[in-house]
Amino acid sequence: MKKLAVVLACLCAPAFAHKVVGIADGDTLTVLEDGRPVKIRLANIDAPEKAQAFGQRSKQSLSELCYGKDAAYKPVDVDRYGRPVAVVTCQGMNVNREQVARGMAWVYARYNKDPSFPDVEARAKAARVGLWSEEAPTPPWEYRRTAATRR
Repeated sequence: MKKLAVVLACLCAPAFAHKVVGIADGDTLTVLEDGRPVKIRLANIDAPEKAQAFGQRSKQSLSELCYGKDAAYKPVDVDRYGRPVAVVTCQGMNVNREQVARGMAWVYARYNKDPSFPDVEARAKAARVGLWSEEAPTPPWEYRRTAATRR
């Protein structure tokens, strides 16, 4: 019941600007909201893990887009860790989409709700930008699965 209340609160919350105070990786950032940190997972995308190829570059890209800036976010869900999953804009730019356009994240087909994202990814792939400059980049969901079996 508590999770349902959190989901409903997030889905109904308007997007307000909050200062970005942390970047965990290429698809997770932290904003200050009412003086407390709130970790937000970017919706529709999945960025390389930190130890993966392009993991650090993806984090740096999101940092360039948002760190120290005001961000507005529109929650679309809550993940299994209780974090809002949201569409985030920094300085008017949809950073979820921009991470894909820069080749710093995949469209997370399993959870993607934006029909324009596959085309953005296809353009990045055709231009061989970011992670698409590699011959056969491993999607993070596959990387996590194989990492889990190695434990």
